[in-house]
Amino acid sequence: MKRFLSVFSAFLVIIALCGCALGAESQAGVTEGTDGLEIHFIDVGQGDATLIKCGDKAMLIDAGENDKGVLVQNYISKQGVKALDYFIVTHPHSDHCGGADVIITKFKIDTVIMPDYARDTATYRDVIQALDYKQYKVTKPVVGDVYRLGDAKFTIIAPNKEDYGDEANNYSVGILLEHGEKKFVFTGDAEEEAEGDILANKITISADVLKTGHHGSRTSSSEDFVQAVDPEYAVISCGEDNEYGHPHAATLNTLRAMGIKVFRTDEQGSIIATSDGKQITWNAAPSDTWKAGEPTKSGNKGSQEITYVLNVKSKKFHRPSCESLPKENRSDSTQSREEIIAQGYVPCKGCNP
Repeated sequence: MKRFLSVFSAFLVIIALCGCALGAESQAGVTEGTDGLEIHFIDVGQGDATLIKCGDKAMLIDAGENDKGVLVQNYISKQGVKALDYFIVTHPHSDHCGGADVIITKFKIDTVIMPDYARDTATYRDVIQALDYKQYKVTKPVVGDVYRLGDAKFTIIAPNKEDYGDEANNYSVGILLEHGEKKFVFTGDAEEEAEGDILANKITISADVLKTGHHGSRTSSSEDFVQAVDPEYAVISCGEDNEYGHPHAATLNTLRAMGIKVFRTDEQGSIIATSDGKQITWNAAPSDTWKAGEPTKSGNKGSQEITYVLNVKSKKFHRPSCESLPKENRSDSTQSREEIIAQGYVPCKGCNP
């Protein structure tokens, strides 16, 4: 009996030791940190669409133009995404929300975030109809609100005002995405005024990656804002040989002067950033061309960016982003607002240039 107890006791000791060893091995096998983060800056031509995945969670920011909805749907489906935890429609311009109706219709979405600003356009109505069809409620962005995405989180940083008039770009939903030690800033098409409001509210925006506002336009990514973000990398989403001259030389000069490495969808296609919480890797090397865009419609105007689009028959002038641009009797202008008004033109009531 004594011998049995001795053997049994020894057996228990062995089991305990094995258990400790297995426990230590199990702990050693656990990776300190977070689930991997993937950010896909999808090439949708002249527009925006960004897929963000962290573990089994996914979110989408914008969905490109009207004709890019299926492209975005197919792209995110190929990444294994069957449902979205969040869908942010930054603002109601067609190059950002055009494909949103497809995404809303085709995917289960937990939370849809959109600014409290509407546009009376066919594109925007399509988005609202899709939301109604799926019975999705819209969550309005509130600066400071924090949302979890797996082991990542994002904080709403814009818009900071309820009223920007008819300047749709400045209503853009902006976020600061954090994953471990790495941070990313997205601002939609926010112009310099909205960027200034972020800075004025002393919102922390220091980050490793800046998704440049408004496709690299000179009206966004102001020097003060870029300095506040102080990124190592910047990503510009725009179309090859687009008619607006994006990215503009002034924006590229700002990025270059600060030693920021730049990725561009017009030159490199879809850009993918992967983070383990401590470092970021990319699917391509940064662009080294520093080539500014050039307007391509109604004659090449060199390196100057189109400021307004004129209807020479109705004598109205529009922003280049206006959804009521004339298909006929169109003339693109690089002149100032005052110069155009002096020629007898009146501003479009829809885009209020």
